[in-house]
Amino acid sequence: MGAKVKAFVPRVKVLDRAMISRIIDEAFEILAKIGDMIENEEALKLLGDHGAEVDLASQRALIPRDLVERALKSAPRQFKLWDVTGKQSVTVGGDNVLYDPGSAALNVLEGDTLQVRRAVGRDYARLARLVEQLPHLRLNSTALVCSDVPVEISDSYRLFLAVQNCHKPVVTGLFRPDGFDVMRKLMVAVRGSEEALRKKPFAIYDACPSPPLRWSELTTHSLLRCSAAGVPSNIIAMPLTGATGPVTLLGSVAQHTAENLCGLLMTQLVNPGSPAIYGGAPSAFDMRRGTTPMGAIETVMLDLAYNEVGKALGLPVHSYIGLSDSKLVDTQAGYETGIGILFAALARINVVSGAGILDYITCQSMEKLVIDNELCGMAYRLLEGMVQRTPTLAFQALTEVMEEGHFMAHPSTLEFFRQELHFPGPVVDRTPTMTGEEELRTSDFSRARGQVEVLLDKEGFSLPAETVRELESIMLAAARPFGLDHLPEVD
Repeated sequence: MGAKVKAFVPRVKVLDRAMISRIIDEAFEILAKIGDMIENEEALKLLGDHGAEVDLASQRALIPRDLVERALKSAPRQFKLWDVTGKQSVTVGGDNVLYDPGSAALNVLEGDTLQVRRAVGRDYARLARLVEQLPHLRLNSTALVCSDVPVEISDSYRLFLAVQNCHKPVVTGLFRPDGFDVMRKLMVAVRGSEEALRKKPFAIYDACPSPPLRWSELTTHSLLRCSAAGVPSNIIAMPLTGATGPVTLLGSVAQHTAENLCGLLMTQLVNPGSPAIYGGAPSAFDMRRGTTPMGAIETVMLDLAYNEVGKALGLPVHSYIGLSDSKLVDTQAGYETGIGILFAALARINVVSGAGILDYITCQSMEKLVIDNELCGMAYRLLEGMVQRTPTLAFQALTEVMEEGHFMAHPSTLEFFRQELHFPGPVVDRTPTMTGEEELRTSDFSRARGQVEVLLDKEGFSLPAETVRELESIMLAAARPFGLDHLPEVD
């Protein structure tokens, strides 16, 4: 057959090099002359000790460019994230694209009644078991906030459930500063030791500045503690155009850059070389209704633009993209999600959070998660590109099949058709329409609903019994001070 020619894979860009440089330069100017408010004394002292001009009264730090540039040199361009078992890893960075469910929704859409209700632990356990079975979601996330436990432990409880129901690496985050101590204990229990956790981290922690140009006590605490433990941080700036950021898309990208660079700096001052992701969840702001449409094309443009800035800075990138503002799993949910998932792949965004999400990141749908997994599979096929697999493109095969008149039995067809064609799961309807087979006329939602139950009936992931007992002991010790003497049933 001869040597296989490297595939051409398309890539999308929305900024030229000159504009990227201008955005970065202006972000440095913002940090140096306006600065960021840091509501954390430890971080302010750290910044001051390394050359930032700190005003303790206003909690504002003016940050010189050279300090940030040193941080950029120490921050890794990519890093490995391991699964819960410690046996397999994925690389975060480069051109790798990893999809995960959108994080921290409060509600679930009931598949049978189409009613929205507050999520509980059983919902999240089911979602994590579903992610375990969906091959194109390569990361898990703590995608629901469980309302059946005290709010004081709701962050750690999600991680407690995540590691028991899905082996994939997990995107998570803190709700309270003291939550990290409990979550660190859970992670150490899974990995076996703090040193093993440092060598093989399996969780990414989101940390979101409050626009414009402010880092809260909570999010700063998350950056500092994660970096000290060698746990990756995902820095998620989220300006809203015309509300908490400039109304222009480019202006909000410049603000986003300044906010993220401040967060990155703090991770590197604590622990040079600590893994960090240049992430975000910015949005266009709809002045008509006061909403933040995450499925808007302008929001997608913001995501693509700051992704290019992050890659120019040499950092792994993340985005909340490939999700919908619709309230149902309908046509709007399909086109908003599909556009985002495909653009994320074409832009090579490394961590893509959004699968399953509806209603401004407030609601998760199991059925949508199954459908979105198929969209992610199509995006991965796109990233494989078009490959020359035979010495001639068509000439040789045509010469050999002219007598038969078809290609079905040709050796090249038998050898390559599974590589050339992506085969989706049963959610995608590719059956032919036959007279008298009206039962084939079903919606993708109804097919997805059936598939949810099929996948959840399969044998799931489980940790060793002794590890589960240790996790339960840690979780119960954290829960008892808040009046919870036993953990909710999730089976």
